[in-house]
Parts: sequence; structure tokens; C-alpha cells
Amino acid sequence: MYALLEERIDSGVYPPGTRLPSALDLQTETGVSPVTARRVLKELREAGLAYMEPGIGTFVSRLPEPEA
Repeated sequence: MYALLEERIDSGVYPPGTRLPSALDLQTETGVSPVTARRVLKELREAGLAYMEPGIGTFVSRLPEPEA
């Protein structure tokens, strides 16, 4: 599931500032366990691809500018 969300972020399906699906939405959409859904969102944050607004959700971070 991490790879799926990462691909959606990289391809612009989820542009910077977009709220990502909640852990519950990810469970419903993909059938993964609650623990897995929360872990994937945490890994996206740790990779710098997303950030959390407590009580609101997880959002796509601004992507770094490509190096020339």
C-alpha cells in the first residue's frame, strides 16, 4: 500500500496540500488491517512525503524541486 500511495503522490493524483485518505478509508479501500493502514501513513510522514495536522488528517507535503 505504501508503494500505491507513493505512486499517486509522485504522479500528481494527490498533489501537495491534498488530504490523504484516512486510515479507515485505506482499510475500506484496500482491505488491509487498521495497524497496516496507520503504519503506511506514518511511513509516508517519516519519508517526508506527508505531514499530519492533528484532528484534521494527513496531507501531502510539498515535493522538493528536481535537481538540475
